Amino acid sequence: MKIWKKYRDTPFVLKMSVAFILGLLVAFIFREHTEIISPLGTLLIRLLSLIAIPVIFLTVVLAVNKMNLAELGKMGGKLFAYYTITTALAVLIGVTLALFFNPGKNLTLPNTSVDKPEIPHASDILFRIVPENLFAAFSEGELMAILFLAIIIGMAMSTMIFSKDEKTRAYGEVLNHFFEALNKLFYKILEGILLYAPVGVFAISASTFGAQGWMTLKSLLLFTAVFYLGLFILWGLVYTSFLSLSGNSVISFFKNTRAAYTTAFFTSSSIATLPVSLESAKKAGISDNTANFSLPLGAIFNSDGGALRMGVSLVFAANISGLSLGFTDFLVIVIIGTLLSVGTAGVPAAGLVTLAAVLSLFGLPLEIVALIAGVDALIGMGGTASNVIGDIVGAAVIDKKKPAENLT
Repeated sequence: MKIWKKYRDTPFVLKMSVAFILGLLVAFIFREHTEIISPLGTLLIRLLSLIAIPVIFLTVVLAVNKMNLAELGKMGGKLFAYYTITTALAVLIGVTLALFFNPGKNLTLPNTSVDKPEIPHASDILFRIVPENLFAAFSEGELMAILFLAIIIGMAMSTMIFSKDEKTRAYGEVLNHFFEALNKLFYKILEGILLYAPVGVFAISASTFGAQGWMTLKSLLLFTAVFYLGLFILWGLVYTSFLSLSGNSVISFFKNTRAAYTTAFFTSSSIATLPVSLESAKKAGISDNTANFSLPLGAIFNSDGGALRMGVSLVFAANISGLSLGFTDFLVIVIIGTLLSVGTAGVPAAGLVTLAAVLSLFGLPLEIVALIAGVDALIGMGGTASNVIGDIVGAAVIDKKKPAENLT
């Protein structure tokens, strides 16, 4: 009982860090035999994904129903501008660094192939936003459709709550209490899942690195190093600049949000990390309305880490293939890849699917995806952490609360 109490009261970040390091040590000792514990890691991802869908829906509904339509449009416009700027800068950083360091120049293609993915059209993306069936959207996990439903339900509830008719207002309040109760229920479930999280992280790190083999990681070291250098610049220059210009304390902000980007790093899932991100944003002093509206939106539509990753990966692919592409060519390819990734669930390996789609569009060999998959765990970790922190930075930038309200 004492052991359990000590485990429960140990800081979350410390538990996750220790679990990850132990996983690496086990992978180094037992290599491919660590595959036997991989189901424990899969269980964590499934649990987090299970809780993420209702959390996305409920938080957006509760955020939108407290806003008037003018406020909703203003906040959405600011977020769109922020997402556009940071994504463009991430692409610029990724492509520039990759062209300078030329990762993949001395690598050869593996004897494996990847099936060509189906490339969605613009109309397909539109139809995914507006579902035919309310329940199908939830059962199929269509995140864009779920977000659309949450927004229109929240807007309808808002008109009821702020209605001049007393009976309509009363119904709106009843609905509001109902959704708040459901939201509280799922956060209670989340508390239990987070107690299991270190076990899952241990299994993920041990089985992933044990199966890949250390020679593969060594051969792709430059590719990974260039990517992480890009992330360092993105965090150190872009995010800190946005925070400083908006009057936020940079050090306090990163301290208060570390649980979010640490969880994202270890799980490689921005969608599954959303509940933790919401709590971290509130700890950093971001208002509930802003956090509950902007973070679910960012988890689906904003992907700075993914854009940077796409830039480095495509230069890597061109170097292996011996193609000579200009900066503008890479920029066009990355923009298309970013558009294709809109609405993709923030789950591990989703970036590989998007990359395969872009490579097939431009005639680059899909075997490169299999090669990059060798370090997908490392790339996915850093990219997801950047996606998450980028979303929270955006929420802090557009929030009306004063920086002095940030907690320590």
